[in-house]
Amino acid sequence: MNPVLRSSAAHLFVSSLEAPEPEPADGHHLFRVLRLRDGEVVTVSDGAGRWLPTVVKGGGLDAAGDITAEDAPVPCEVVTAIPKGDRLEWMVQKLTEVGATRIVLANFARSVVRWDATRAARQIERLHRVVREAASQSRRVWLPALEGPLPVTDVLATAGSVLLDPAGAAGVIAHRVVVGPEGGCTAEEVAMAPATATLGQTILRVETAAIVAASRVVVEAPLAAANSSQRVK
Repeated sequence: MNPVLRSSAAHLFVSSLEAPEPEPADGHHLFRVLRLRDGEVVTVSDGAGRWLPTVVKGGGLDAAGDITAEDAPVPCEVVTAIPKGDRLEWMVQKLTEVGATRIVLANFARSVVRWDATRAARQIERLHRVVREAASQSRRVWLPALEGPLPVTDVLATAGSVLLDPAGAAGVIAHRVVVGPEGGCTAEEVAMAPATATLGQTILRVETAAIVAASRVVVEAPLAAANSSQRVK
């Protein structure tokens, strides 16, 4: 990570890097909660890989350098059943911090939590705020996509999907991981998956499996690619 990003007093997302202006909630956090003073460095990003160092000046932000464009992160898509209670918010927060690039909520046959259209819209809006806050905290410059809930038939039909299953293959790394409900997937759902993989010998909660899988993809996929490149040479 760029040392300027790591050491900035705060990091946030703005609609324009050419004229960086905090959203009202972000401005309140910067100047009323953190009480940042003139001269302190705040990094801002457009959420699509570009970021800019700024300095606090007169209750606003002034550009203090050039716009930098970072390479896209390792693709890491997590499709997951919706866990109960506040575990969903925690899961989305941690997946963002770990480095997931896309988070998709899905309805499985044995899903306990299901939303009607009105509740789904409200929950997704709330989770988008969670994503932005977690990305700010972890100094991300690429905001992960968040969508759903989608029918399980749609998500399992996508090429490259790997469904987590206790009877699946060991050591499989995939950029698109599917996590079913705690009641498990039906035999029909397992049969629909292009491939299955296991995370070990224990049964994990939905949010635990999602975060473990994402961590493996983010850490191990680049290593696997590097090893493959060395073997080709």
